Amino acid sequence: MKADVLLGLQWGDEGKGKIVDVLTPRYDIIARFQGGPNAGHTIEFDNKKFVLHTIPSGIFNTGTINIIGNGVIIDPFILLREINKLKESNINVENNMLISKKAHLILPTHRLLDAVYENAKGKAKIGSTLKGIGPTYTDKTARNGIRIGNTTRPDFLKNYRELKGKHLQIVKSYGFDLGGFQLDGLDFKSYEEKWFSAIESIGDIEKIDSEYFINSSLNNNKSVLAEGAQGTMLDIDFGTYPYVTSSNTVAAGVCTGLGIAPNNVGEVFGIFKAYCTRVGSGPFFTELENEDGEKLRTEGKEFGSTTGRPRRCGWLDLAALKYSVMLNGVTKMFMMKADVMNGFSTIKAGTAYNFNGQKIDYIPFEASYENLEPVLEDMKGWKTNINDITKAEDMPAELAAYVKFIENETGVPIEMVSVGPDRKAIIQL
Repeated sequence: MKADVLLGLQWGDEGKGKIVDVLTPRYDIIARFQGGPNAGHTIEFDNKKFVLHTIPSGIFNTGTINIIGNGVIIDPFILLREINKLKESNINVENNMLISKKAHLILPTHRLLDAVYENAKGKAKIGSTLKGIGPTYTDKTARNGIRIGNTTRPDFLKNYRELKGKHLQIVKSYGFDLGGFQLDGLDFKSYEEKWFSAIESIGDIEKIDSEYFINSSLNNNKSVLAEGAQGTMLDIDFGTYPYVTSSNTVAAGVCTGLGIAPNNVGEVFGIFKAYCTRVGSGPFFTELENEDGEKLRTEGKEFGSTTGRPRRCGWLDLAALKYSVMLNGVTKMFMMKADVMNGFSTIKAGTAYNFNGQKIDYIPFEASYENLEPVLEDMKGWKTNINDITKAEDMPAELAAYVKFIENETGVPIEMVSVGPDRKAIIQL
């Protein structure tokens, strides 16, 4: 048995959580392979809305095991808050969730460092979620990190104090102190106390050597879906650097984030919106800073599920989408939020760029630093409500043409079209 992969093909916020939730009944195991609480996977069903930040999106299916993999980084305070929120709806994660012992911890001082670094950048801010993601991955790479498995070892407090001390020295060197600094509305000391309390509270969740667990499961013909966070265009190596996240969001990240060999990767499902959005700073070549952009934002409720910040909106960038398909080896795609474009008479899509007097259909290195002018192609909009459509044969001709156009451009079939936030609002192709 091979592990399938599901990931975002744009700048995150594509709707991965909904599709994982839809696909979960097909799988025995759902495993997150990278990222941390900077993710926000929104799932809606039975008139309820859930936003998951660290917990895998298969948690609502009691027959599925959910694994937080070694490539994920965890803030115990945020994780416990997420767990307690689910308990309010009678969803007990202890019953079907496991955590890799090798997953790294986000310390309170990692979040402090994140804020200090972002503040020091001034106008060059990258738009960090201030969840401590970058500093935690930095310590992981520098071999200074503390992992979940370390919390039960006798030297845990000693290691914590040493790393905290290093962080506070850095903070001091930037001219900051802890006075007045708050995390989630708490002063630093209170947050730190709740952080330690959260470590105790999540102690009942089983910690495992996840690489052995997952590979043993595959050998025993258990089906596994690897769930990614953020999106391909935010990958630390292949995204619009430096305006990226701190982990590998592409399919290759599954191998290091879960301990799965490349030859054990099966289908790669790519999720994308019918248009594009981005949160924070960085290149966005098809961005619409006009009424159409505002219409997409309003109709799509495009505000960050983690930060609440308004998302930048624009037309679909097919050159970027083809780039993501190439990097990930995508075998099937899922188009999200097609219903958001119900009211457009004309829909545009970027098919190439004008760069240095030439027309190109790829993303060059210079794209991180210089503006690329998009070459846009017009298509007729469907101008009708598609929210209740569930069958391909009932799709408006214009929507069917838009789907076919994207398939032809990317060379990858679209399996589903999402026409609303609920898990049932799907046109199966």
